Amino acid sequence: MFIRPRSLVLLLILACTACQEKDAKTVAAPVKKEAGFEQRGKASFYSRKFHGKETASGETFNNNELVAAHKTLPLGTRVKVTNLENDRAVVVRINDRGPYIRGRIIDLSRAAARRVDMVDDGTTAVKVEKLE
Repeated sequence: MFIRPRSLVLLLILACTACQEKDAKTVAAPVKKEAGFEQRGKASFYSRKFHGKETASGETFNNNELVAAHKTLPLGTRVKVTNLENDRAVVVRINDRGPYIRGRIIDLSRAAARRVDMVDDGTTAVKVEKLE
């Protein structure tokens, strides 16, 4: 059997490319970082009468713990609450629902309210940021 030189070259090229490994590099699509939850509004703090009462999470409310109530964030979520009037901040865990007073976005325990220095005022402007 006689093979022409041109056919032989073509056959060798096809054989070499067929045996060649494919490039293993995979380029992943860029992942967009989901924007974190941030909310600004008015904070208040729990009255002493709620100390010892059951919260929405089933826990007993303790005014001496760093906890808070929020209307929509999942129970157990940790958030940083910053007093916008003095820049003091505290990290609290959401363990209850509320506040149910128009214009308020978060209800802090008395301990958390002390940390951001709002006990004397009763309410203050805050920024709430969800922590990962």
